Amino acid sequence: MTSLIIMIDLRYKLRTVDNFLMTGPKAFLTYASSVQIGAQSGIKECKHQFAWDKWNCPESMLKLSTLNGLRMATRETSFVHAISAAGVMYSLTKNCSSGDFDSCGCDDTRIGQTGGRGWIWGGCSDNIAFGEKISRQFVDDLEDGHDSRAAVNLHNNEAGRLAVRATMRKVCKCHGVSGSCSIQTCWMQLADFREVGNYLRIKHQHARKLEMDKKPMKAGNSAGSRRAIAHAFRGISRTELVYLEDSPNYCIRNQSLGVQGTEGRECLKGHRNISQWERRSCRRLCYECGLRVVERRTEVVSSCNCKFHWCCTVKCERCTQVVTKYYCARNDGVRKQHNKTNRKPVARRQ
Repeated sequence: MTSLIIMIDLRYKLRTVDNFLMTGPKAFLTYASSVQIGAQSGIKECKHQFAWDKWNCPESMLKLSTLNGLRMATRETSFVHAISAAGVMYSLTKNCSSGDFDSCGCDDTRIGQTGGRGWIWGGCSDNIAFGEKISRQFVDDLEDGHDSRAAVNLHNNEAGRLAVRATMRKVCKCHGVSGSCSIQTCWMQLADFREVGNYLRIKHQHARKLEMDKKPMKAGNSAGSRRAIAHAFRGISRTELVYLEDSPNYCIRNQSLGVQGTEGRECLKGHRNISQWERRSCRRLCYECGLRVVERRTEVVSSCNCKFHWCCTVKCERCTQVVTKYYCARNDGVRKQHNKTNRKPVARRQ
C-alpha cells in the first residue's frame, strides 16, 4: 500500500498513515481524510484572519517541527495550534453528523428531554463529543515533547477545540396547530467556521505570556517539572491562548526564524468596501516598517458579457481591465519626507 500522508496542517510534523498505524488503531485510517481537510481549513482560516497583518500566517512559519530544531511558542504559533486543532475537530464533527462515518452519527443523547420552557431536545445535534475525542487523539499525539513548550502547545490545542464548542448555536423548529409554535424542538449545530476563527482571533489578541523554564524536563525531576508547569498555568482558563516567547520583528526578513518581512507585501489603498483594519494596511505593513508604498498597474484578462445560447452553452467575451495594486518597497528617501508631513498634524492636535 502506498504511504498516504495525513498532514495535520500545523505543518510542524509530517507523519504517514503507515507510521501512525504502528501506534494507533487501524480504524483511524477511516478518519485520515477528514483530519487532513480539517487541518487545511484551519490554516486557510489562519491566512484569512491575518491577511493584512505583519505576520500573515506564512508557510515558512507553520513548520514548527522538532526536525529542524525550531519549536517556537509565540503568540502567533499559539493561534496556529488552536485554529488547526479546531479545524480538525470541526471537520470530524461535521462528517460524523452527516453520516459519512459508519461508526457514528448525530448526537441523540438528549432527545426527548426538556431543555427549557416551551422546548425540548430533538432534531439532529452535531456530534461534538466524537469530533473532540478523535481530534484530540490525532492532533495531541503529534506533540511528543516533554517540556514547557509541549505543555503550551497542548493547552492551545485544547483551547481551539473549546472554541468550536463555544461557538455552537441552538437551532429550533416550531410545532403546533397552524404554526402556533406551542412547543419547539431544538438541537445544537456547528457555527460557520469563520465564527470559530473570529473567536480565536480575539483570544489571540488577549493571549497570556507564561514565565516558564523552556528546557526539556529531566527524567529524574519529572515531578518537580510537573509542579512548575502546574504553577505556571494556575489561574489560566482552558479557553485562553498562552505563549512563552515574545514575537520576533515581523517587519524584517529573518530566514532562521522563517520570517519573510513585509517588503513586497501587497496592501490596500483607495478601496471603499473594506474594513478600517484593511484600510490601514499600507500604514501597518509599509510605513510602520520603514518602507514606502509603490503603485503597480497590471492588465487582467477575464471573461465578460457572458450569454446563454440555446441549448446549452454559455459564450463569453474576453475583457481586459487595468488593475492598480499597492506594495511595500524599500525606502529611497521618500519615507523621510512622508514622516515630516505626518508629524505636523499630530503636533497640532496636541
